[in-house]
Amino acid sequence: MRVEGGSVRGIELRAPPGRRVRPTTSLARQAIFSMIGSSGSPCDSVLDLFAGSGALGIEALSRGASWVDFVDKSRESCMVIRQNLERTGFSARSAVHCMAASQALQMLQREYDVVFVDPPYDDASTDSVVGELAAGKLLSRDALVIVSHGNRHPLADSHGALISFKTRRYGDTFITMYHREEQ
Repeated sequence: MRVEGGSVRGIELRAPPGRRVRPTTSLARQAIFSMIGSSGSPCDSVLDLFAGSGALGIEALSRGASWVDFVDKSRESCMVIRQNLERTGFSARSAVHCMAASQALQMLQREYDVVFVDPPYDDASTDSVVGELAAGKLLSRDALVIVSHGNRHPLADSHGALISFKTRRYGDTFITMYHREEQ
């Protein structure tokens, strides 16, 4: 798995061993960043929930994000994310939080332009995590929430001010994008 674009394009990233972590494919990552670019929304401050290898957040840093908070409850994943950040030179522009996503949503204080939500596909809590984001104070005015998911657990079309506006399928991966709209 390699960084697909930006300042560290081509650098190889590690993934945690085993089958628990499903890194976002190269095609899906390229599509995600193409959709972010065409949305006109900023991508300066990023939150990467269920970060796994950190590939999505590192891709954002490579493409110009100034800060990324990575969250994963697996110590092994957190160690791999830190190694990938060292390898790419982005350690000073990021923080790794080894905790559950719901705990991080209560603890974090920053406002984010983009939030990646990429849990295991069998995680039935994905929609409630999106709901927590919508109800909290972590999203900037025109924030995007990008959810990678399977088709087993459907996502709501909206959560308060978060409105789904695009869903794409890449193999067994669905990418659903939400935009925060002022009410």
